[in-house]
Amino acid sequence: MKHRKTFLGIGWKFPPEFDKKSKSVTLVSEEQDIKESLFILMSTRPGERVLQPDYGCDLSVLNFESINEGLINTAKEIIHSAVLNFEPRIILEDVIVSTQRMYDGVLEISLEYTIRKTNKRNNIVYPYYLLEGTDVTGMPKA
Repeated sequence: MKHRKTFLGIGWKFPPEFDKKSKSVTLVSEEQDIKESLFILMSTRPGERVLQPDYGCDLSVLNFESINEGLINTAKEIIHSAVLNFEPRIILEDVIVSTQRMYDGVLEISLEYTIRKTNKRNNIVYPYYLLEGTDVTGMPKA
């Protein structure tokens, strides 16, 4: 696969996909590469990457805690720090944590940012699942 030149970067699609025809990994570039990089950063806990043990955004502090303004501010600080340290292509303008679906086990985290090279504003919504890995609705009744 021939890689085209881009000033915003090229990376693997997340989650990784493979193209059977070209027998290669599916790549993304430009703004999509930044979005996928942010999803990877938000989904990675520090310590998960062997060669980059500090990489990640430890949102696990939200688990098993009462969701209140103090905890939301802590989450925003963790996100700001992670983006500042690991995504130099953007300026993080705002982090908004919506608790509207909190009782469904989901916090919706919106990141509003500006791409440094193009001065283009963009955003992503990252769903953080407080009940990840469980099937609360399908649990057998005792």
